Amino acid sequence: MSKCTPQLLPFAPIAGKKVQADFDGGEITSDAGVLTLRETEAQVGIVAAISAAIHDLRDSRYVDHQVRGIVAQRVNQIACGYEDANDCNKLRNDPAHKLAAGKLPVSDSPLASQPTASRLENVASRTDLYRMGSAFVDIFIASYSAPPEIIVLDFDDTEDKTHGQQQLSLFNSYYDSRCYLPLHVYEGLSGKLITSILRPGSRPKGSQIVAILKRLVARIRASWQNTIIVFRGDSHFCTPEVLRYCHENDIKYCIGLAGNAVLKRLAEPLISEAKAVFARSNIPVRLYESFSYKAGTWDKPTRVIAKAEISSSCASLRFLATDLDKPDEATIYQDIYSPRGRMENYIKDHKLHLKSDRTSCNSFEANQFRLFLSSAAYVLMHAFRENALKGTEFARAQFDTIRLHLLKIGAKVRELKTRIKIHLPSSFPHKAVLAKACAIFYALDIV
Repeated sequence: MSKCTPQLLPFAPIAGKKVQADFDGGEITSDAGVLTLRETEAQVGIVAAISAAIHDLRDSRYVDHQVRGIVAQRVNQIACGYEDANDCNKLRNDPAHKLAAGKLPVSDSPLASQPTASRLENVASRTDLYRMGSAFVDIFIASYSAPPEIIVLDFDDTEDKTHGQQQLSLFNSYYDSRCYLPLHVYEGLSGKLITSILRPGSRPKGSQIVAILKRLVARIRASWQNTIIVFRGDSHFCTPEVLRYCHENDIKYCIGLAGNAVLKRLAEPLISEAKAVFARSNIPVRLYESFSYKAGTWDKPTRVIAKAEISSSCASLRFLATDLDKPDEATIYQDIYSPRGRMENYIKDHKLHLKSDRTSCNSFEANQFRLFLSSAAYVLMHAFRENALKGTEFARAQFDTIRLHLLKIGAKVRELKTRIKIHLPSSFPHKAVLAKACAIFYALDIV
């Protein structure tokens, strides 16, 4: 075998012939599918919206890279698996990423460098960030062609470990780590991101949850006066302040409720019945009942649904608080409350596949900006999957699967005088899927 050098990569021979690789292919990209995100952005507008929220204080005489171009560059790179600002240096000359950011692949100057991208992360003020958060809500509302009959506001937070001296990083005894605890808000029926808010590493108080909920509801109801809004969360969101706000503002709710001595006493007949049924049949038993309950700090009684579950390996008793009168207890628990477990998959796409936990800046505001960049990538990937991949094998795929099969495509890019040609591999296995997606984008552009 030939000696291995940065210019020549030798491999084992095949059929007596040498196998060698070099880096002389010219303008070739490994991320040709990123252009589908550019088309998705043209329909969604999330990159444009958060870019417009940033008050650019730079002297225009010395500006080489506009804010929108830098934001597009970072969001597209995150979607393709390059989550760090350092990756900007590696991809500055990639022809597909230049095209996705609105630049010509060869004749235009390179994309922004890491220092330029990092400076943008640290320039956003609190006012800018508030406008960005509002932009996410506006984009969510605009994603519906008509007001929906009902939406579900799913609230949940997740551990975001911190390292070093980062502002508002706190020790959380539940996670046994220093961390942030970003709050994610999704529409529970569709998985659409509504907003994401970076928070210190402590559980939010009831008043803090209400402050966020109040702003979201105000913006949603300004556009959809007749839409039914359901608030859903686990037990630490069941606070007196949240219940009071929901009662006073006609917000339906279905919230987990932590057990206590009073609730367990009220549910004793249910758990006894479940044990008796299991003793007779020796098959797993799940029973439900509801009763009125008022904690000492609550303003008024509410309906509590208890679920008793008995099997050979365990016995459990769980509760949820709701103001829903219908349907029956089992339907409310199984079909309305339990599906909030899908939110774990939404957070998985956001946190694991789009690396939204890369909040390693010292400044809290800069880390919120990073969280918004990953959130923008989530909005684009979700819209791409929901709108362009419907009816395909990727209609319910995780974001990392979509990235691997549809974004990470090798292609040769040629910039001609009057057009740009992208030569995709003849052996690309998902030609039909990509062709269908492009046909949808084309139809949307000419409507």
